[in-house]
Amino acid sequence: MAPAQRLIDNPAMRKPPQGTQAAIRAIRLLKAFSEERPELTLNELSAALDLTRTTAHRLLAALESEDLVTRRGDTGAYRLGAGAMALGAQALNSSDLRARVRPLLDSLAAETGETATLEVLVDGQMLILDEVASGRMISPSGNIGTRWPLHATATGKVLLALVPDTRNLLHLPLRRYTDATITDMATLEDELARVCRREFATAVEELEEGFSAVATSIRNPLGKIDAVISLGGATPRLSKRRLTTMGAMLRSAARNSSRRALAGYE
Repeated sequence: MAPAQRLIDNPAMRKPPQGTQAAIRAIRLLKAFSEERPELTLNELSAALDLTRTTAHRLLAALESEDLVTRRGDTGAYRLGAGAMALGAQALNSSDLRARVRPLLDSLAAETGETATLEVLVDGQMLILDEVASGRMISPSGNIGTRWPLHATATGKVLLALVPDTRNLLHLPLRRYTDATITDMATLEDELARVCRREFATAVEELEEGFSAVATSIRNPLGKIDAVISLGGATPRLSKRRLTTMGAMLRSAARNSSRRALAGYE
């Protein structure tokens, strides 16, 4: 398989080792919480994971004992606890990828005046691993740790185009977020073919009205795509022409960064 067709971990294509059922179920309970649903009841969690109430309660009690989840006294609903937040912060701080790409994000944000992000694929969505705000009064910021859909983001379209296996992670019908969101698969395929040719993707108000972005891939020292970087900001600042110019600049910067990483690796 060519380097562009590999990706670091695809949950839909791997099998857990035997004898780890309880651990896998506990991890899936933690993953059930999201930005849209930060609180879930015992009934909701057991139904989401197809567990009995007894099994779900037993696993949640174990997670609660380690502060990974906490339970509200008034409703009994669960949410992620301080222990989960501490683990997330520790993972971010210890990320070699984040440390390697941060200087590039700093440079891109300073040069363009737009917000630069580093994103990776997690559970079929794009997770913002790092972000450098532009310093403008109106710009996206404070999004580290949030997740966004593949088909409605520039970063997601990069992976869909350059790592074809990720298309198996799309949920049909494609959700519409704005009037500009691509929800037709034939139209999306045409868009992805264009991304393959240019090696960068754009998204103009496809996720959120008033916001546009451009993205390209980042490769590790072995040539494997393991992340995506983007530049985004207010649509009035990002005309089609400027997005194309920024896309070419972003692609060049990413290539140079990958070459420097390879030189250091050797």
